[in-house]
Amino acid sequence: MTERPSPVHQVSNQPPPLQDYDVFAADAALGEGVERQGGGWAAAALHEVGRRAGSAQCIEWGFAANANPPRLRAYDRYGNRIDEVDFHPAWHQLLGFAVAHGMHGAPWADERPGAHVARYAAFYLWSQVESGHGCPVSMTYASVPTLRLQPELADTWVPLTESRTYDPELRPATDKAGVLLGMAMTERQGGSDVRANITVAARGDGGGPGAPYRLTGHKWFCSAPMSDAFLVLAQAPGGLSCFLVPRVLPDGARNTVHIERLKDKLGNRSNASSEIELHGAVGFCVGEEGRGVRTIVEMVNCTRLDCIAGSAALMRQALVQAVWHAAHRRAFGRLLVDQPLMANVLTDLAVESEAATALMVRLAGATDRGAGDEHEADLRRIGTAVGKYWVCKRAPTMVAEALECLGGNGYVEESVMPRLLREAPVNSIWEGSGNVNALDVLRAAAKEPAVVEALFDEVTAAAGADRRLDDHLARLRKDLSSGDHLEYRARRVVEDMALALQGSLLVRHAPSCVADAFCAARLAGDEGHAFGTLPSGVDCAGVLARARPPL
Repeated sequence: MTERPSPVHQVSNQPPPLQDYDVFAADAALGEGVERQGGGWAAAALHEVGRRAGSAQCIEWGFAANANPPRLRAYDRYGNRIDEVDFHPAWHQLLGFAVAHGMHGAPWADERPGAHVARYAAFYLWSQVESGHGCPVSMTYASVPTLRLQPELADTWVPLTESRTYDPELRPATDKAGVLLGMAMTERQGGSDVRANITVAARGDGGGPGAPYRLTGHKWFCSAPMSDAFLVLAQAPGGLSCFLVPRVLPDGARNTVHIERLKDKLGNRSNASSEIELHGAVGFCVGEEGRGVRTIVEMVNCTRLDCIAGSAALMRQALVQAVWHAAHRRAFGRLLVDQPLMANVLTDLAVESEAATALMVRLAGATDRGAGDEHEADLRRIGTAVGKYWVCKRAPTMVAEALECLGGNGYVEESVMPRLLREAPVNSIWEGSGNVNALDVLRAAAKEPAVVEALFDEVTAAAGADRRLDDHLARLRKDLSSGDHLEYRARRVVEDMALALQGSLLVRHAPSCVADAFCAARLAGDEGHAFGTLPSGVDCAGVLARARPPL
């Protein structure tokens, strides 16, 4: 006699797993933005990344990489100092895929318009699988403009950063098929105030650009310590300078870069962030002595834009998890997505996500065009700092609200929501906290007035399309013209700049239901303090139809 399953074990009213779908095809805002900003030629490759990002196998890699964090092996079995970091195989699968698809360096070798847009779109898609491995991807991508300032170093290193071969073994760079780079700027006593650094660089062979130095000191945060080299700030005789510090020297000897410990972080668990000590480590000067901050600033600008992309990716993934759950879960006789208050919450989250994605893609387009277009270069300069402040600030709050849409199901690790929530604060801290970025906007506005004009030129392209946006821009101009307590008000001013940029982009390019919801909830002065406080009249069904992953 066949035993029937107990009714207790019959599972109903639970959503199926969100997997085996094309993440790129499901994201209308991203696809439209990529096409608009000149990256449409990469659609086939982005669909490939999207299908892999939505696959059950790759989603499991993300879980495995975070359940098995990296381990430091400072010494080998014989007591030799080796300073190696061991990673779970899933980490290598994730990182290897990113490298194979050029997320770490392809745009620098590709002269087609839209190459950076295509790269940022792929990075955004793949970050939705797992964020931690994006750190070495981002650092490597961002290192190229700085390396190019020193041609003799760039000749060796830049082609290796462009390689699509993932080669994790520690060997001399010239013996490798491809390399990854990290960054080490901050120290215990200074943090974001890098001019307080005390690491010393002693000259060798007379010193100067490209020459070897010996670095002695420490770094409080060294990103991606398993990388093949780092860009490091240290005090040379001529002042704070930038150096390329390889892990392995040309003769095969390990450079004296000692990993003291790995950080035990709130999130970003799959990634190794470390404290290091430099014991006379060999480093090669990049640029002139005393110009270290100016030399490395373009790397920081690139990584800041990656922080925007990473936060936008977390927001998008949190949104689709929430909408997917609500589209399948019933309560009180109706699907959650059909209940008015839940629709209000989900619509508000969808608008926030689309605004973040639109700003990311627009700044990626400015990266492509900035070399030959002054407006684009100026917009990227101020827009990146503005976006880094605002998008990265919004991510933790939005992800927390999306988690709540799943109720208790969202609070368990299997749902992926706790990992997204733990990950969300990091981009607001790395590459300058909120205060650092807000003050950077004010400094740029004071020293380079053209960047503010570039911002207003951009946003006034939507002038007359929506009265709420027009009124917001008028208030913003008035606020900027008042110098009273400007530093004290920096966060509010930068927030208004970000809303102006996002509002302009949505009014010009998004469906009217999305643009109207954004202007009503962010610019009209009628918004609440929590997500889900949209005013009446918003087309929730239209917004959610656009945001919903395929059923």
